[in-house]
Amino acid sequence: MSSIKRDLSRLALPIFLETLLITLMGGVDTFMLSQYSDNAVAAVGLVNQLVTFAFLVFQIINLGTSVLCSQYIGAGQRGRMVQVTGVAIILNLILGVTMSAILYVFAKPLLTLMGLRSELMQYGLPYMEIVGMFVFFQALHMTISASLRADKKAIYPMTVVFIVNIINIIGNYSLIFGHFGMPALGVEGAAISTVVSRFSSMVMLFVILFTKHIRRFPLSEFTPFPWVEVRRLLKIGVPSAGENMSYCAQQVIITYFINRIGNLELTTFTYINNIVMFVYIFCICMAQAGSISIGQIVGEGKPRRAYVLGKYVMRVSIYVTMALSVLCAVLGHSIFNVLTDNPEIIALGCGMLVVNVGREFGRTINIYATNVLRATGDVFFPFYVGICVQWTAGVLCGYILGLALGWGLLGMWIAFILDENIRGVIFIWRWRSMKWAKKGFV
Repeated sequence: MSSIKRDLSRLALPIFLETLLITLMGGVDTFMLSQYSDNAVAAVGLVNQLVTFAFLVFQIINLGTSVLCSQYIGAGQRGRMVQVTGVAIILNLILGVTMSAILYVFAKPLLTLMGLRSELMQYGLPYMEIVGMFVFFQALHMTISASLRADKKAIYPMTVVFIVNIINIIGNYSLIFGHFGMPALGVEGAAISTVVSRFSSMVMLFVILFTKHIRRFPLSEFTPFPWVEVRRLLKIGVPSAGENMSYCAQQVIITYFINRIGNLELTTFTYINNIVMFVYIFCICMAQAGSISIGQIVGEGKPRRAYVLGKYVMRVSIYVTMALSVLCAVLGHSIFNVLTDNPEIIALGCGMLVVNVGREFGRTINIYATNVLRATGDVFFPFYVGICVQWTAGVLCGYILGLALGWGLLGMWIAFILDENIRGVIFIWRWRSMKWAKKGFV
């Protein structure tokens, strides 16, 4: 077991650094826009809820890619891993172009439906049109990254994201504020920088794919076309991404509720989301690394070893995430002072960071559990639990507490705490039950 833990650590480190850099990219965008306008931060935060939902459509294919590639590699079936990767690239290219067209053509109706106020529309609409038009870059990036990680080559996506972070920072600095001879474009500049960064990452990952991972896709592997792998991708991806999409849809609805409360609350909510991403980043990387290792162990036919490794991943994730959450609450005033000089936002945000500690315990378990259960092939259980709890404890309680009773942002956060912790208790029971042990695809 000690050798497996060492392999997990070697896999988790590059995934942690990659996830940290991706989170840092979003944080840098928020920080730079906060120096431009608090209203710009609020508008872009709302837009990114919709863009994130689009990314979850791509996860239908990517989650299946990760699970199948991990189990095929564990079973020594690399030819089938090549098939899955090729099919996934084709499917996500089609989905990516479709989502790009929808986000660009229906940008204003979607933002209007979300209740974006007229004073924020001037920031949100151009950002949505520019970023939305090219979301297919991210679709391909995510697909290649999933295949590389499944083969324990996470160092390559990490390196790419590091380079892209530098490109994004330079682009933001140049195009938001007008440095290095560039025009000062504000929010549009941030959008252009984001698109250029995503295009760069896609190109670099394609180069790595063909030089370090799969040198070619033999025609014999796709003749006849492997429809069985398409069905398996969808069988895993639809319920797996469905749980994520349900969660994201819940966040979109909650954002709509908060937008109805007021601009102050929406801006604070956006800042908090960007801050707490750094709290659960370790949990995300441990869950992803654990799911890859567990998927390969399940492919080898050793469920008991997978069970023990899963408990270890959950325990370490909880310890680290809770420590970071408390630290973040203690340093809340200092953090918000860097982001804004609005005393109302600072006071509200600091209070919510303290309340948020109660949310992170449940969220840590949910991030871990949905990843590792999915890796074993137990893809439907997290979906059903997510649908039931997210929309009752999350959305319904959020509406009652936040809007109907007038508790505002505090009411929304109480609903978050209920949602995350109820699901967390259910998932702990599921892992201990070992009912996932016979769900594998190999």
